[in-house]
Amino acid sequence: MDRQLKKKFWNKQRIFLFGGGGALVLLVLWSFIFADKRSKLNVEKDKITISPVTKGSFDEYIAVTAVVHPLKTIRLDAIEGGYVARKFLEGGSMVKRGDSILALENQRLMMDFVNRETEMYRLINELQNTRLRLKQDRFALEKTLSDLDYQVDQAKDLYDRNNKLWKDKVVAEQEYLKTKREYERLVRQRQIEVQSQEYQLDNARTQIIQLEGTIARTQRNLTLMKDNLSNLVVRAPVDGQLSSINVEVGTSIQAGQNIGQIDDMNGFKMRAEVDEHYVNRVFAGLKASFEFNGTANEMEITKVYPEVKNGRFEVDMNFVKAAPEGIRRGQSSPIRLELGKSSEALLLPAGGFFSDTGGNWVYVVEKGGSRAIKRKISLGRKNPVYFEVLEGLNVGDQVITSTYENFGDKEVLEF
Repeated sequence: MDRQLKKKFWNKQRIFLFGGGGALVLLVLWSFIFADKRSKLNVEKDKITISPVTKGSFDEYIAVTAVVHPLKTIRLDAIEGGYVARKFLEGGSMVKRGDSILALENQRLMMDFVNRETEMYRLINELQNTRLRLKQDRFALEKTLSDLDYQVDQAKDLYDRNNKLWKDKVVAEQEYLKTKREYERLVRQRQIEVQSQEYQLDNARTQIIQLEGTIARTQRNLTLMKDNLSNLVVRAPVDGQLSSINVEVGTSIQAGQNIGQIDDMNGFKMRAEVDEHYVNRVFAGLKASFEFNGTANEMEITKVYPEVKNGRFEVDMNFVKAAPEGIRRGQSSPIRLELGKSSEALLLPAGGFFSDTGGNWVYVVEKGGSRAIKRKISLGRKNPVYFEVLEGLNVGDQVITSTYENFGDKEVLEF
């Protein structure tokens, strides 16, 4: 009699079914726990710039554009006002010291000079008349004193005789006293005359001294006025090039008004505008360099202008050696302005990424080059070519340095 066989639970079909289901569950769990959930973006590798991180010498400098200026520029200001009667030279002319540039006319100044000159001649005539009167007064004094001396001598003789005769009782006392009083009157009159004449002479001498002082001052004023009249002709104070002249014939100008400038062509300097971000790091003595006709030229900052305009300030730089041959006023050139000494550092090439990240993170390409991962970094100093890497990157790392503006906030870029 046949026995019924009991079926096994774990047959091949069930083993395959449960094994496949378990594997599927494990795969789902693994994907859920271990899979990369970071946001991703596919990019074309040939449209980005990838640069390596290197180690080398970091030169701290900035690039600025400088313009060639004459070493010295002399302003031409009108010392006296007036209207332009004649213009001898035009802008761009080469001039020698003393060359006439403009001739001005000023009628008020001319009249003042004529009046002052007339006044001086009047004072000179008055001085001459006073001196003549002083001489005449001296002669008159001498004549008067001579007459009085004669009268005093006569009165004294008569007084002396009457004095003896009165003592001998030959003449009356009344006669004696009369001659005595006459003699004493003449002596007193002579003393008064001498004092009066001395006062008049002293007064005349004082007038002469005052007139001489007034004339001296008037002559000095007249000399100054002559100089002012000579200043109506504007002359070149130095040799050079009359780079500008801002007036025309018939123009009325005021005293102190600028009418042009002269450039000293014996040397050149360069003037550059620097961003105000560096205002505390730029000072006289900093070195700079630029290339002209294939030759490097060293320069040094000699003056920093403190005024900031439109976010920039100006500096003047002189050549350490002679200015290069062939350089001309008005030429512009890029300048390398040193801000510090060179030092060893990790170097990351500069690029558009900085404006998008502020230097706080970058995309670093993984080994194999199939994707780039966002990584936090820290950057230090910057020059026009490199950033100084402080942390977050190593030598040999490949970094995307082009702009990130199309990447949004994606954490992984896949190529």
